[in-house]
Amino acid sequence: MPVAPNRRTVLRSSLALAAALPLAGALPSASASATPSDRPGAADLGPNVLLFDPSMGDAAIQAQVDSVFATQQSNQFGTERYALAFLPGTYNVDINVGFYTHVLGLGAAPDDVVINGHVTVDAQWLGGNGTQNFWRAAENLCIVPPDGLERWAVAQAGPMRRAHIKGDMTLWPSPPGNRWSSGGFLADSVVDGQVDSGSQQQWLSRNDRFGSWTGSNWNMVFVGTQGAPAQHFPNPAWTVVDATPTVREKPFLTRNADGSYQVFVPALRADSAGPTWVSGPAAGHAVPLSRFHVARPGESAESINRALARGQHLLLTPGVYPLAAPIRVRRPGTVVLGLGLATLQATNGNALLEVGDVGGVSVAGILLEAASAGSPVLLSVGEGRSRTRHVANPTVLFDVYARIGGAVAGGADVSVRIDSNDVICDNLWLWRADHGNDGTVGWTVNPADTGIEVNGDRVTAYGLAVEHYQKYEVLWRGDHGRTYFFQNEHPYDVPTQSAWTHDGTLGYAAYKVADTVTSHQAWGLGSYCFFDLNAGIYTDRAYEVPDTPGVVFTDLMTVCLNGPGGGGILHCINASGAPVQNGFGTFYMTAYSDGAATP
Repeated sequence: MPVAPNRRTVLRSSLALAAALPLAGALPSASASATPSDRPGAADLGPNVLLFDPSMGDAAIQAQVDSVFATQQSNQFGTERYALAFLPGTYNVDINVGFYTHVLGLGAAPDDVVINGHVTVDAQWLGGNGTQNFWRAAENLCIVPPDGLERWAVAQAGPMRRAHIKGDMTLWPSPPGNRWSSGGFLADSVVDGQVDSGSQQQWLSRNDRFGSWTGSNWNMVFVGTQGAPAQHFPNPAWTVVDATPTVREKPFLTRNADGSYQVFVPALRADSAGPTWVSGPAAGHAVPLSRFHVARPGESAESINRALARGQHLLLTPGVYPLAAPIRVRRPGTVVLGLGLATLQATNGNALLEVGDVGGVSVAGILLEAASAGSPVLLSVGEGRSRTRHVANPTVLFDVYARIGGAVAGGADVSVRIDSNDVICDNLWLWRADHGNDGTVGWTVNPADTGIEVNGDRVTAYGLAVEHYQKYEVLWRGDHGRTYFFQNEHPYDVPTQSAWTHDGTLGYAAYKVADTVTSHQAWGLGSYCFFDLNAGIYTDRAYEVPDTPGVVFTDLMTVCLNGPGGGGILHCINASGAPVQNGFGTFYMTAYSDGAATP
């Protein structure tokens, strides 16, 4: 399979096509929602959660699902948000998953909700180009595709979790069109048949089980995955880590037989392989929804903080939440769970979420957006460097996304800052927008220095995508850090080389490990450049690390996508690695440690 061009190389024509596609009419009002309001617990989840049970009939359910997709198929920067929630049972429906659509089963195990049909992400809204299929999710389902093939052709921020696919799975769009796809994350899932990566440029599978796997492009990473291919890098570029050192799975919503809801919080696992649920109920504990504050779009940070101060957890129902002050989490073990890509917007140069230096917090399923200038940080964990250890009960960030520009203009110095120790990041996409609504993108319009700054020790990232920030995109100062899968694009819109030079160095490394760090490990890293102003822009290196035995990078690569005269990346890591420049080119390195590179 030839390597597919990067999504942004066709951006202008893609956006023109998207603009030509009409947006479907609005969904029925909340009074016409899928579940009557007098059903137990239905009103608790807000008007943008469509709750289904088998007694409604497949035709009625299909009509509601199709209505959501008609609105959301090409609604890349809109404000609509939906969760499609299925009670335990069997359904004969096909679910197309558009933007800001979260499909979830409400059973205790994936096989409790059976979809005899497809749960599909495809790309015909963009002429077969799946590289902009962002911001959607599916979880806790059993999918039985009638033709034996499940299609999940996503880009970043499109995770599937806790799923059972009774058949094969393909990760690229259907014909016609170019059939490109770019990025994805699958966790705690079983695919009975074969997974075909197709045109997927990069992918992370964590704690899955496959019948088999075929395909490779730039960067395929498998951590704790049964049925993964054997380690081989490059050609094919398969990075395989047999066991996941420490992780717990994302909390998920279930409904009991009496109509009450609870959120199940899975237990921490060490040195694990495969899913949590295949041999019986997953370990963990349930929190009744009665202990949650169920927030609605438009609610203030002050109101939410009062509930958190009373000891409640937080459920964010689908929608956009403009906030002029941060939500503050100070209690150990607090769960902050978003449904339907719940979106927090900073409207006053403020932070959005501040988590104290406490253990066991879960932050899951939220999109953080700068909707004003001058936010110093959007999400912080901890309050400065600390000696406190949380190894037995770490805070975990699941499916947390940041967006600077694209939908609205705004800026933030740092999107995510981690000061606490032992934090786990599980699927983060931090994005300074390279395209979007008019007036929301430009070198001075959506400024952002750094995607993630890690100051805490023993921080682990599974699935870290950071794109287009203007300085170090990842800045890691803590010791004993680990990253499993990194995907990056340098900023496209650098106006001049002088605007992107510091201390005599051209550009900024995408992934910077501070000189004071003595131990850091990373597996499966890809960094790409596409300088689209034809201004001869260069960066000296993609990865910058101290030359010490404790810092080891395994399976890393660089790619240049811009044409002649655009510029490129002069070295892969530090002063090692051949340049990729002035035209399509790729460089692979199998290892780097103590100043020595293994080509």
